[in-house]
Amino acid sequence: MERKEISKSVLKRLPGYLAYLKSIPEGGSSYISATTLANALGMGEVQVRKDLAMVCDGGRPKLGYPRAVLIDDIEQFLGYDNTTDAVLIGAGKLGQALLGYGGFEAYGLNILAAFDVAPAAESEGGKPIYHISQLESFCRTHKVLMGIITVPAEHAQSVCDQLISCGIKAIWTFATTHLEVPSNILVQHENMATSLAVLSMHLQAQIKEKK
Repeated sequence: MERKEISKSVLKRLPGYLAYLKSIPEGGSSYISATTLANALGMGEVQVRKDLAMVCDGGRPKLGYPRAVLIDDIEQFLGYDNTTDAVLIGAGKLGQALLGYGGFEAYGLNILAAFDVAPAAESEGGKPIYHISQLESFCRTHKVLMGIITVPAEHAQSVCDQLISCGIKAIWTFATTHLEVPSNILVQHENMATSLAVLSMHLQAQIKEKK
């Protein structure tokens, strides 16, 4: 189907739909309705129906969506069928963990190499780790457009600026600081502190309810 403009909030919900659809055991129904999906995920049916309509036009009255078709449409929309090459800056413990994670390939992400001020021959997962001075040459040669930042917050902006000067167009950052970027650069913050705060507040609310 024709690709539509879609909001970030919808993009954040699509992977959840995809994960649930893939978790359904083999031998289950080959169709799934927006109502079933909404109930399973604890979401509003209207919202789910609108989201699915953005990425798939194969829904049928009283039957729902062919599950295999819906999975394929969501994966294509999210770009999981196209591999995106990326570089990672900061080969500390978090960086090493990301380098060693093999599950990114299922989402179309391929981390080619890492860069650090104190490089090693390679990561524990076998990815090469180069000195940061080689970043621009590597990005230009391999036409890399995505960068992942796992350096301390105080160094994140300078690393971000360096990535942009290397031609990077999208940045996934784990640094707990705001990054200033031009309007044509997309930055996705992975703020673990925020997620932990939400979980903590939820736990506190649950504890109070039981008292």
